[in-house]
Amino acid sequence: MRLSFIGAAQEVTGSCFLVETDEVRFLVDCGMFQGGREVRERNFQGWPFDPRTLDFVLLTHAHIDHSGLLPRLCALGFKGPIHTTTATADLLSVMLLDSAFIQESDWTRAQRKRGRTPRNGAAPAELLYTVAQAEACLAQVRGVAYDTELKPHADVRCRFRDAGHILGSAIAEIWLDEPGRTRKLVFSGDLGQPGRPIVRDPTPIADADVLVVESTYGNRLHRPMQETVDELVRVIEDVLRRRQGNVIIPAFALGRTQEVLYLLTDLCRSGRLPPLQVFVDSPMADKVTAITEKHPEFLDDETRAQLSQRHARQGPLHLRFTQSVEESIELNRIKAGAIIIAASGMCDAGRIKHHLRHHLGRPECAVVIIGFQAVGTLGRRLVDGDKQVRIFGEELKVRASVHTIGGLSAHADQAALLGWLRGFRRAPAQTFVVHGESATACGFADTIAAELGWRVEAPPAGARIEL
Repeated sequence: MRLSFIGAAQEVTGSCFLVETDEVRFLVDCGMFQGGREVRERNFQGWPFDPRTLDFVLLTHAHIDHSGLLPRLCALGFKGPIHTTTATADLLSVMLLDSAFIQESDWTRAQRKRGRTPRNGAAPAELLYTVAQAEACLAQVRGVAYDTELKPHADVRCRFRDAGHILGSAIAEIWLDEPGRTRKLVFSGDLGQPGRPIVRDPTPIADADVLVVESTYGNRLHRPMQETVDELVRVIEDVLRRRQGNVIIPAFALGRTQEVLYLLTDLCRSGRLPPLQVFVDSPMADKVTAITEKHPEFLDDETRAQLSQRHARQGPLHLRFTQSVEESIELNRIKAGAIIIAASGMCDAGRIKHHLRHHLGRPECAVVIIGFQAVGTLGRRLVDGDKQVRIFGEELKVRASVHTIGGLSAHADQAALLGWLRGFRRAPAQTFVVHGESATACGFADTIAAELGWRVEAPPAGARIEL
């Protein structure tokens, strides 16, 4: 049995792991690399396997750094099923089509700048995949309920357990039959922080022979939720009341947007904040929120009612989801009193870049960062305190205040990760730490070894290990 670490190994994005035996070959995740130009170029490199030889794919959740290369995988010959949770299957219909639209739009813009246009509809190599290819990929997706055993191959059984990260996120438990024995592999996917709104806490897992665990925040602790909420209230009150500006929140359309709306609704409902004027400038977030409503087990009645009225300015939030480009442009004429939530979460694409362009130079405004920012992204530069950034080729001075509110992260912090690991009744024979920047992943591997006494390592991208 062999395990290859193709992406998200001593790095955060590009999650992709290949499992092989003499009888079966499959992937866990097939994610896109996100970050600076050099990082994104890796999406165009070939895989160290032929997609046509894969039997199936197991997908832990719908975030693009875990799912974003599935259309390319299928376009290059993979014909098998993509197994995931039912909620993730619903979300992929939004996430992958949006990703494909961005690929086509960026490619068309680049061709225009170079003075070239495609001939006969042919797509050159630098186009990652098309909307049509993403639609074709969706036909291979198979949704299954949490905790339901699945048999994707004669020698493989698996089930998805709730990872508590976003709607539909899963831990993958996999049993592989070999002559004379069965071995169990567990892939944590992205684990959520316990006690968060909307999603449930990560499911404890009792045992594994081989464990692959994420480490995004394996080197730090999140602020307690109460302190996080207090800080968010202070920022909103300071900007909207005293400074008379706007609050800009870059947020992933999937997960973070819904949690922020839940939190703002609760703060208004409890009287900690007055009625707020909130705009969600993301058609994708609107679609994701509608899908979230389809899974009411994650929402309380009041929050579900609030989200269902997202186009009718009612309830504790004066909440409006914008749709058209014209509506988005209109938001930039609002000079004060608004909270604008827009994707992408790392500020490298989407409508958030337009809002940052109009607000970063205004000292009366604030940018609130609530999610992980990969190295090389615009969001990371803001978090790191850069006083000047480039957006759409224009150099902009950062005069707005920038606030990083880590307690709202969808990822488990070091204490939560260790808490989940302590749920195992015995140490796995082998533990591999992934999905963390190099120093973080290696450091968290050392922490696991010191705290739990486990055999553990943080393999680099491209490592191929005999199990």
